[in-house]
Amino acid sequence: MATAGSAGDIMSSELDAAYRHCRQLARSHYENFPVASLLLPRAVRAPVAVIYAFARTADDFADEGNLPPEERLARLESFGQGLDAALSGRPAGDPVLLATADIIRRHRLATTLFHDLLTAFRMDVTKHRYADFAEVLGYCRYSANPVGRLILRLTARASSENLSSSDAVCSGLQLVNFLQDLSQDYRENGRIYLPEDEMRRFGVNESHIRDRRTDAAMRGLFRHQVQRARELLATGAPLGARLPGRLGLEIRAIIAGGLQTADKLAALDEDVFARPRLSTADRLGLLWHAWRRPPYPSPTGA
Repeated sequence: MATAGSAGDIMSSELDAAYRHCRQLARSHYENFPVASLLLPRAVRAPVAVIYAFARTADDFADEGNLPPEERLARLESFGQGLDAALSGRPAGDPVLLATADIIRRHRLATTLFHDLLTAFRMDVTKHRYADFAEVLGYCRYSANPVGRLILRLTARASSENLSSSDAVCSGLQLVNFLQDLSQDYRENGRIYLPEDEMRRFGVNESHIRDRRTDAAMRGLFRHQVQRARELLATGAPLGARLPGRLGLEIRAIIAGGLQTADKLAALDEDVFARPRLSTADRLGLLWHAWRRPPYPSPTGA
């Protein structure tokens, strides 16, 4: 029979392994924006990696493989139930859920923010068109904004002003990601995140995306979306100046990365469906500019 001490050792070992699993998962995926980077304060790097692992795992349930929608939704539902079970003290059975329950308890995070992320992944399964920009922003409210809010809560910086700025930054980054993945989202999952009313206004239809057709109409719509993403990033950019130390530096680097990627998207002319990536030189430049605290563009670009 295991003693209380040995049971505690087993639990500690299992939890350590769960955190290692989350760190490895965070490091194994390419992103244009830093994930649990060395810029972050040491105390929050591990929980940020866990948040990423939670989102990445759920995203794979929604997107990967050839499962029917019903099975994808069932897996997402089971994942959410597993988190609630782990929080109630029952065995998690999944290292990501074990680590997620631990950071929620340790840092007094809102469980609802993790369930918001799961709502977004369910939307990925069931909703492939968006009537207008309000619907797109509604998706961002579940898919992107919870991550920024969790980081602010981890660092005890979740004032109403900071939360509002974070939502603008996260939604802007989500829009940039949509524009990078226009062709891939349609080809792999049949999704179009461009507002349907704006597609009609610019004279763009689904065949533009299906055939990767870049003409004057598509360029006009695309640039309109890029400008909107830039405006959201600029609206939230003062957050990077308000946050202190390494956290502020990280946020400024993320915002600068989003703005630079938007610049690369805006420069696309022959093929708006190309996917620009930030080079090593780009990333070093972002760190330099973030360190110098550059002035941010106004939301209107003035």
